[in-house]
Amino acid sequence: MSDLALPIVLMLLLVIAEAIYLQRSGKQKVNWRDVVFNLNSGHMMLWLFRGVEIACFGYVAANFSLGWLDSWPTVCVWLFAILAWDFGFYWLHRLHHHWRLFWAVHVVHHQGEHYNLSLGVRNSWYSSLTSIPFFLILAVMGLPLSVFISVSIFHYTIQFFNHNEVTPKLGILEKIFVTPTHHRVHHVKDLAYSNKNFGGSFIFWDKMFGSFQGSLPSEPFSYGVKGAKASDNPFWASNQPFIRYFKLPVSLSERAAQFHSSSVSLVSGCIVLFALVIGYVYTYGYSYSDISWPQAVLFILLAVGAIALSGISEGRTWGIYSWSLISLVFPLLFIGYFGWSGLYWLVLMPLIAAHGIAIMFGWGRTPLVSAGEPYG
Repeated sequence: MSDLALPIVLMLLLVIAEAIYLQRSGKQKVNWRDVVFNLNSGHMMLWLFRGVEIACFGYVAANFSLGWLDSWPTVCVWLFAILAWDFGFYWLHRLHHHWRLFWAVHVVHHQGEHYNLSLGVRNSWYSSLTSIPFFLILAVMGLPLSVFISVSIFHYTIQFFNHNEVTPKLGILEKIFVTPTHHRVHHVKDLAYSNKNFGGSFIFWDKMFGSFQGSLPSEPFSYGVKGAKASDNPFWASNQPFIRYFKLPVSLSERAAQFHSSSVSLVSGCIVLFALVIGYVYTYGYSYSDISWPQAVLFILLAVGAIALSGISEGRTWGIYSWSLISLVFPLLFIGYFGWSGLYWLVLMPLIAAHGIAIMFGWGRTPLVSAGEPYG
């Protein structure tokens, strides 16, 4: 599954490299807690539901395909897939902004207030689920699953790139493709701008359907959405919008922070955890047809670990205890009990355990003067 894992490795390296560049060059004061949340926002649960999307597409392609593309030359199939996928994404994205239930999913992405590459991986757990009906038509038409996956990765790579803060205007390419210049407009807090430029890779959809906006506001502006600040906990961030939408009797108030954690301790934990996610992707990919106990347990620990690390970021004592416990379980269970002997696991699992122990003994943690003191 290296074809899936390697792009994720590259993504992680680019996110960290851009953040360091922005910080040192003075172009942007990087909020490292925001970067940690973006990387942790839903990588495991999103991966699970991405697997559901892939499984649905594969099932329909295998059982309900009309075979319309079977006689097409290979080049034509790929060109059609690239255009058709992006056309479907355009309407999916546009409806995310205009249907309240879809917006409850998509709002997580727009709640990011700092424009950098990490924003490109900030998503709700449920993003892939809303994609399913928009792309199944391609399976019915006869698009092979392998082509669908490859084209999806191609488009998501472009979308990830378009969240960077450093790329200037790209000349003639601005007339054809969605560029960082176009997509910055889409993340402006003002609805007159955020409800524009819905295209994923090609900007001509917006020009064809009247949703194009060519430039940022001339007056001072900010990124994000209006309203209360989103939670730094990925569980709450993904589920609070639905609690509000369905008016469920669940309290959304959050307790005051109890301590401040350093950016170094947070980012280092995030990188090690994300490296374990990459190992999961490399080992198991989208395979959910024959799930083993080690796969299920690893998935759960990675998902819960992201929430625990976010608890530390929020200054919650429960985050310290849960993160320390989870980090110790990794080597004890997978190396000690399951007997995993791969060098990758033998390095990373003791490393995350060491991080958890250091956090438990106070590394990078500063008590706040008062219970209600803000942290940042």
